[in-house]
Amino acid sequence: MEHFVVSARKYRPQTFKDVVGQQAITNTLLSAIENNHLAQALLFTGPRGVGKTTCARILAKMINSDENTSENEDFAFNIFELDAASNNSVDDIRNLTDQVRIPPQVGKYKVYIIDEVHMLSAAAFNAFLKTLEEPPKHCIFILATTEKHKIIPTILSRCQIFDFKRITVTDAKDYLKYIAKEQGITAEDDALHIIAQKADGAMRDALSIFDRVVSFSGNNLTRQAVTENLNVLDYETYFTSTDLILNNSIPELLIQYNTILSKGFDGHHYIAGLASHFRDLMVCKNPSTIELLEVGDDTKIKYVEQCQKASNSFLMKGIQLANDCDLKYKTSKNQRLLVELTLMQLASITFDGEKKNHKHFIIPPSYFKAKGISPVAVTKPTITPKSKVENKIKEEVNVSTGETISAVSEPVSIPKLSIEKPKKRTSGLSLKSIREKKEHQIRQMDVVIDEEDLPTEPVTQDALLEAWEAYTASMEKKGEKILASILQMDTPKLKDTTIHLTYSNNTNKIELERAQFPLMAYLKKRLLNYDLKLDITVNEEVAKKYAFTPQEKYEKLKDKNPNIELLRKTFGLDI
Repeated sequence: MEHFVVSARKYRPQTFKDVVGQQAITNTLLSAIENNHLAQALLFTGPRGVGKTTCARILAKMINSDENTSENEDFAFNIFELDAASNNSVDDIRNLTDQVRIPPQVGKYKVYIIDEVHMLSAAAFNAFLKTLEEPPKHCIFILATTEKHKIIPTILSRCQIFDFKRITVTDAKDYLKYIAKEQGITAEDDALHIIAQKADGAMRDALSIFDRVVSFSGNNLTRQAVTENLNVLDYETYFTSTDLILNNSIPELLIQYNTILSKGFDGHHYIAGLASHFRDLMVCKNPSTIELLEVGDDTKIKYVEQCQKASNSFLMKGIQLANDCDLKYKTSKNQRLLVELTLMQLASITFDGEKKNHKHFIIPPSYFKAKGISPVAVTKPTITPKSKVENKIKEEVNVSTGETISAVSEPVSIPKLSIEKPKKRTSGLSLKSIREKKEHQIRQMDVVIDEEDLPTEPVTQDALLEAWEAYTASMEKKGEKILASILQMDTPKLKDTTIHLTYSNNTNKIELERAQFPLMAYLKKRLLNYDLKLDITVNEEVAKKYAFTPQEKYEKLKDKNPNIELLRKTFGLDI
């Protein structure tokens, strides 16, 4: 069996021109070498797999090369690589400083590449300071790390820092295309793009994924084979989801989400990808921003076609809903329900099937539009006095012909107007609701007063008391205990058509005034006299009639029966 070399090692760049996506750094290093302006301590920092160690090896080889050096010369005796993760003690740094003093036997420079330098201990860093600041002329240090913030500032101040950036999806895809061509592999553009996206800016990861997918699918690399092997949600999933959302197909959308979960995908990953998909559709709305879309040419055409189906308002609302779901996902106790509710809300953005009742129409306007009829607003009927109503003219519209038919109907009798307490009660805690209720009841009273045939029969004191007690009992039955108690505090006195009441404080007066309209409506209807009025006065002397404290109650009982005092003294009772 022939030994297999992974692509990350087989295609490791040998010159700065081969390094992918780091043109600014490689150009700077080349210029420094040509102009003899290279620092003796360099720090390469950046994410994993972006070419830090590779650039360090290329630099070490270039500074030792001359015109007579062969291409295969690697200067292995001049390049020393130290893994700081396993050699992080003070003794390891001391051994390093001892070796630094010895000049190179071949070439001009000894290059020390210290990888993962942030793993050195604090004591090792301090032991390394003097050597790093004033190294011998023949020595160059190249430090590499993925976590620059863990390096102490005194080390950073002694180094020339080069920040390596993440490799873009386009650069990674182009390099993968070059490698596929070198290996004689046919690869779809979308398949390589998915691999480049999955690598997340690391070229080494992209090459590892490429080897894995080639082992799975052979020399024909398709988008479907890549998505199956990597178990990722491809663009087609989100294109289908968006079509279902635009078509308001909630059942099919939930079934698709269930299928996605059954394949082992995370709901959080799906909803975050859907938000990104809406963002990409928004980007396609303007031709000048299509360049921001990091997808293949074939997929870009699909984005442009679908963005024409979705409006800007839909995309903005969709991004907002999906982003809210993304933020709430980790804290939600029922994560699947959260995503399903979000999907149903997304599918309801453009739903035009059910509308709230229109202000003027009970039948939806879409019904008239479908029938070709122009709807007319219906106004509320006005109450006309009975004496003025003689005939009723009604007009009927023949929908089929469009003709208007006028006819005189028989005299219409106006139904008798009865005043009852409204069934729908407004809240007593809102001043606005109290005011609106009072104005409504006043309008009801005004309607009654405008009528001409209302009775005004004589009313006796006994009849008034009987009706008063009946209304009080009805209030107690309905749970209005406070109002019933206020009605029982004083006996109403009838003088002509005015009912007089006297209370000890203004609070009772205000409470009864609030409830006077249904009270007077009940009395007028029962006593058949619509001229009755209510007059409430406040007299603080009346308060003496009522006993509130235990002492006051005892004094009133003693006035009625003096023997209570003898009973209290005999048994030594307390009040």
